[in-house]
Amino acid sequence: MRSSWTWVPSLFAAEEIPSAVVTFVALLMFLQTGSSSTEAIFLTSLISLPWVLKPFFRNWVSKTGHFKLILHVIEFLLFVGLSAIAISFPFGRSWLFVALFTVSLLCAWHQLTAQMYYERIFNPHLQRLFNGLRMFSAQTALVMTYGVLIIVVGALEIYFRQIRPAWSMGCYILAGVFLFFVLFHMMILKNPTVGNQGWHKKRIQSLKEDTRILGCIQQQPGWWRQVVMLFLLLLPQSLMFHTRVLFLIDSKEAGGLGCTIQDIGFAQGTVGVIGFSLGITLGHRLIKKYSSEHLFWQLTIMLGLSPLVYVCMTYFPPNNLGMLCVATFVAQILFGMGLNACRILVHQISEEQNRNSIDLLSIPIISACMIIPMAISGFLVTYLGYKTYFLIDIIMAPLGWLGAYLVSSHEEKH
Repeated sequence: MRSSWTWVPSLFAAEEIPSAVVTFVALLMFLQTGSSSTEAIFLTSLISLPWVLKPFFRNWVSKTGHFKLILHVIEFLLFVGLSAIAISFPFGRSWLFVALFTVSLLCAWHQLTAQMYYERIFNPHLQRLFNGLRMFSAQTALVMTYGVLIIVVGALEIYFRQIRPAWSMGCYILAGVFLFFVLFHMMILKNPTVGNQGWHKKRIQSLKEDTRILGCIQQQPGWWRQVVMLFLLLLPQSLMFHTRVLFLIDSKEAGGLGCTIQDIGFAQGTVGVIGFSLGITLGHRLIKKYSSEHLFWQLTIMLGLSPLVYVCMTYFPPNNLGMLCVATFVAQILFGMGLNACRILVHQISEEQNRNSIDLLSIPIISACMIIPMAISGFLVTYLGYKTYFLIDIIMAPLGWLGAYLVSSHEEKH
């Protein structure tokens, strides 16, 4: 019952269920409860703020020491948070935003705690053994949550003939599924072999380690240029991250594709997420085989080409769901593979001995680079229209490549 092959996929699958809601589904929730495009995208971008601040939670998580107990508490609070999202729909967007932001905050805590728990159960060799299973279960849960939840809500909308009760019932069902994981983990999670004793000492070590890593980053010559380059490379994706869903759901008269919520759930939430997961995995394997130095520019170009798919769809709209799925799959697999170039940049601003620790900063740094363009993208697409907006978006890619080339040339000279 307590086999590691059982709790590892369960723990990291549970992690992705609420994460999918606050990262992807929240935008549709706001749009379908009366928010304008600009407001919906702005609120959804703000919800990702806890992921930017995640490194500041690390010391709090480390000092508790009792990782198993903290996991149980956070997972129960996540169940309460998902239930609060379901309850909030009749009360308006403000309550919905508060519930979603709270769940996002708890998700960031859960991810840190689960990672620390995992590291204290397994030595590095066993961590490598279970990493594949861990990633597979997490991505499967993401697909099931993003894709299936939207399809279920679409079916419930037909039954209730109202959107708010449909979203409430869908979130109640999701909270019930998550409650199963909460109860299951209470029975199956082991006590870490290390980490529950001497937490005062560990807290001091954690603070010193964080200070040392940040000091090393700041001492790296030109570290700020790497951050600027990362921002420029991510700019096309940042501007497209939420507007692509808006493009799918908006009416044809407004320049969108007029897709149903079920179409979005299958094309974007299922096929698209599978493409993104395959892209991430394939890019990671290629880097391990051929080294990051040989693949950086290829991955960088892939990252910039992803928005081109949406430019093509504005001029040649797909005629059926199959064509939409193909286009979404291509865009997302390019995005997934190209995102590995950003991880290379994050690694470059740290010294070799900090590579494992700097991985904890990958998501916060990438999120910090994306959050402002994401927040204003709703206003821009409303003002410019989809054709002009996506054309400007794709023009941003060569500017990012030029910036990367100039920074690389400057570093080679010095």
